[in-house]
Amino acid sequence: MKVAGKFSDSELIAAIGEKESLNQAILFLYQQYSQSTCSFIINYGGSQQDAEDVFQETVLAFIGIVKKGSYRGEASIKTFLVSIARNIWRNELKKRQRSDFREKKFESGRDQQEGDVGSLMANLEEKKQLRELVGKLGEPCRKLLLLFYYENLSMKEIVEHLPYENEQVVRNKKYKCLQQLIAIVKENPAIATQLSEIVK
Repeated sequence: MKVAGKFSDSELIAAIGEKESLNQAILFLYQQYSQSTCSFIINYGGSQQDAEDVFQETVLAFIGIVKKGSYRGEASIKTFLVSIARNIWRNELKKRQRSDFREKKFESGRDQQEGDVGSLMANLEEKKQLRELVGKLGEPCRKLLLLFYYENLSMKEIVEHLPYENEQVVRNKKYKCLQQLIAIVKENPAIATQLSEIVK
């Protein structure tokens, strides 16, 4: 890696403002401050990749602040960078918490619907209507749903039987297949009444 020249805080601020020296200034920021800033993020629950991403955002934010003339120099650049990184990481954690909450709520509702649909499917199988309905979904959905509901295979086991990358892909595919099945069943007057309670 190319070694950047030495900069005092005031020289670094001046270098950021000059097009010719900006790359050297950025290199210096990475060489001098990335390790301490990344360590801070890791100490507060981030991964190495999180830390690197946050530091990159931090550098971009810092350069933007300097170019707008908003950096007052009341704290050292190191302290200022850690402060920016802390705010970026705090916002990222809040975003992740909201995302986790939405995902859990979505999965909870989806699991309930899938459980209800599963019960209906078992009833339909007794009437020998299910295989005909599932057959209308196409081969991928037919295989997946029969493996899950009738051979009682886990998501992990289904990944071994079908060409899906991982368990999450199987879950998403199963959900889409069930949605297609619901649409087909709704068009069938003989069983639409049974389904109405679980899809309303």
